[in-house]
Amino acid sequence: MWHKPTLLNWIANLLFALSVVVMLYAVLYVVVHLPIFPLREVKVDGQLNHVSREQVQLIVAKHLKGNFFTLDLIKARDAFEKLPWARKVSVRRRWPDKLEVTIEEHQAVARWSTVALVNRQGELFHAASGSDLPVFYGPSDGVIEVASQYDAFNKVLKTANLQVVTLALTPRRAWQITTNNGIVVELGRTDMQARLEKFAKVYNSTIAGLNKKITYADLRYPNGFAVRRPTEGAKLPQPVAAGLAINAVKAEIKQASGKRLIDTSSKQTKTVT
Repeated sequence: MWHKPTLLNWIANLLFALSVVVMLYAVLYVVVHLPIFPLREVKVDGQLNHVSREQVQLIVAKHLKGNFFTLDLIKARDAFEKLPWARKVSVRRRWPDKLEVTIEEHQAVARWSTVALVNRQGELFHAASGSDLPVFYGPSDGVIEVASQYDAFNKVLKTANLQVVTLALTPRRAWQITTNNGIVVELGRTDMQARLEKFAKVYNSTIAGLNKKITYADLRYPNGFAVRRPTEGAKLPQPVAAGLAINAVKAEIKQASGKRLIDTSSKQTKTVT
């Protein structure tokens, strides 16, 4: 090899190039770590109703380490995403000394039993809320399904001046609603929307005008639905949501005498014993 000048020149050039690269890297490393590139401003954007200034200041002080060049953006983003109300976070540098953080907050629409909150996307998250929210119950794989049905059911009930307070989905995919005036509504597993629309129409035009309290409505009849008024000594059916486990909602409907069966096809009311 020592008798091959061309090869020796090639090796020498390679070593020289490598030494230049190493020197440039060392100079660059020293420069970017100098205190002449500090982060002077952290700008937080987004419609923030729950993320507080104090929480942001704590993250900045505890997790944002380094200068403009050396700050780890992934770790910075992860730190902000640990905020209870933060759903999505984006972080980027803005020359010469600014960090821009955009936070998308969760928008809570309901509680999932007593363990979590549900956002508009049907996602569970853990945060504290003092808002008066409806409560959802269902299997662990039914969060999105329950959240998507809530808006549809609530929209129908609003035509009868009612609102959903609790919405339960059983493992057999049967639905039950409790309204803001205490009516337990059994929807069953099929034709839920049509059944509820029929109930809301009759309730608005007939039942509400009777000035009689209704505690239970079974909409699973083919041509109508049964309603029940509270009677002294009678054991009323309880909402399936009461005492349910988060991943297994089981509906228990106890029959009692004195049901009122409303036949919506003939618009007649009769007593069923």
